[in-house]
Amino acid sequence: MSKELIYGLTFEQLAAYLMKFGHKKYRALQVWDWLYRKKATQFSEMADVHIDCIELLTDHFVINSLREYERQESEDGTVKFLLKLRDEHLIETVLMRHKFGLSVCVTTQVGCNMGCSFCASGLLIKNRDLFAGEIVEQIMAVQEYLKRSNQQELISHVVVMGIGEPFDNFSNVVNAIRIIKDHKGLAIPARHITVSTSGLADRIYQFADENLQVNLAISLHAPTNELRSQIMKINRSFSIQSIMEALDYYRQKTKRRVTLEYILLKDLNDKREHALQIAELIGEKKQLINVNLIPYNPVEEHPQYQRSEHEVMLAFYDTLKKQGINCSIRLEHGADIDAACGQLRSKHSHCRS
Repeated sequence: MSKELIYGLTFEQLAAYLMKFGHKKYRALQVWDWLYRKKATQFSEMADVHIDCIELLTDHFVINSLREYERQESEDGTVKFLLKLRDEHLIETVLMRHKFGLSVCVTTQVGCNMGCSFCASGLLIKNRDLFAGEIVEQIMAVQEYLKRSNQQELISHVVVMGIGEPFDNFSNVVNAIRIIKDHKGLAIPARHITVSTSGLADRIYQFADENLQVNLAISLHAPTNELRSQIMKINRSFSIQSIMEALDYYRQKTKRRVTLEYILLKDLNDKREHALQIAELIGEKKQLINVNLIPYNPVEEHPQYQRSEHEVMLAFYDTLKKQGINCSIRLEHGADIDAACGQLRSKHSHCRS
């Protein structure tokens, strides 16, 4: 039986496990500190942890399960990692550099079943969910890369926007977030963590009840059900209206603003009328919602979609602003290495070496 990945345990779960075998709770604090503050890669490195505890952990857990299969570096400093899981499946993780710090875009599933017609990430049918530890370990693997590269910066932000639909892997994603933001470990603040969903309305209610206080982004991409169903099959199960009602509940429960993500597709959803429809959809909630306009990143398998011209994007932005909508145009990262929004996929997915 394969050993469990220790990154999948919350602090409370680790403490309960060690206490079950007669160890005091402070042992869990020591181990947690070695894992997330000192970034230990072997249990044997935990110098002040009792040998009995080290042996127990060594017998039942592993620290590292991911192997770097390939790495690509962009001209803008973005780094895309192709990582191999223990079962030989491949996932992608992206490191991005911003003025405000370093962010990591993590993957939550091997493949994706949402089937958004413009997205490369959905070209691979979902094979399985990632465990919470595999989500957390992506951050640790990137941090280890920075250490090996003699870069002293720490990862400050996490975006759950890689391959897969986070809310289709709900419990593992929630546990991973709890581990990532634990103040005793990585201590990445909730306001520095963003989860993006294609709009599973029932899970939005559930996520609100978790009250994790992270940022929530909804991949809207169209202002009407007719158009959204054309490009996003998930809309046939969860209409725009059902999503907006769920967001009302989310805001009431968490007191947090939300973001609507909107990819601009040439001659499809980028006209002035579409911008006005978005403004009408938001209505009186202008102070509670941000709109993030995303330039489309071409995917060779979807030649029917093209990027909106820059002037068209600016006009769309201007129309929203004149309607009093808070909006921005997303800066691009790593388009030259297929690491930008909508481009993540494992081109080597057939490999089992």
